[in-house]
This record gives sequence, structure tokens and C-alpha cells, in this order.
Amino acid sequence: MEKSQKVGAQIYGYAVCLTAVITFLISITTLVNAILDLGDPLHAGWTPPEAPSLASFENYKMDILRSMPASESSVQAAYVPDDETLKGMYEAAKNDKIQSSQHNSIRNIMIGGILMVICTILFITHWHWMKKITRT
Repeated sequence: MEKSQKVGAQIYGYAVCLTAVITFLISITTLVNAILDLGDPLHAGWTPPEAPSLASFENYKMDILRSMPASESSVQAAYVPDDETLKGMYEAAKNDKIQSSQHNSIRNIMIGGILMVICTILFITHWHWMKKITRT
């Protein structure tokens, strides 16, 4: 009876250790990606294909002008913002992308770091517990 409890405890302990190691490795990947995104927030994450390019003001301007509907007649000419307005729109869009990417990166760094600490604690406590069980 005691031997089956010891085997069950060992299976549980090793399963927790294995789960902690796997979760730790996944968290490291998330942490590294978040740190890299934090270094270049403008190019971080996924950008929808229809979104205007934020690589430069000129690219942004061309994408905005291309996205405007073509007018059917000269009387109904589409509103085309001037360069100053477009520059303000570009700066606002760029700042929004940067702030959003930085927020997501910091959140992922915090989550990954907390998970790594929890995994380390779980692994160490269960590993020491497993050493005690195997000695007896």
C-alpha cells in the first residue's frame, strides 16, 4: 500500500516538474518576443493589409490618397487634406501604434516574468520534495 502511494506521489511530482519546465520554455519565448517588440514598437505585431503604412510620412500620404474614392465629376471633387493635416494624422497614427505596441510588450513581459517565477518555484519545491520521497 505504501509503495503504491510512493509511486503515485512520484508520478505527480515528476508531472508537475515537467509541466513547469514546458511552461517556463514557452514563457521565455513570449518574453524574448516582447523584448524585441519593445525595441522596435513601430514594426511590432500584426498590421492589417488595408492599414496605411507608417514607415514614413510619404508612404502614409500615398496610402491615404490611394484610399480616397475617385470623384465621378470635377464638381464632386473629393476632399483632399493638405500636407499639414496629413502630417498631424500621420503623427497621431504613429504615436498610437507605438503606445499600443509598448503597452502590449510590457504586459507580455510582466506575464512572462510572473509565469517564469511561478514555474521556478513549482519546479524547485517539487524537485526537492521528490528527492525526499526517493530517499525514504
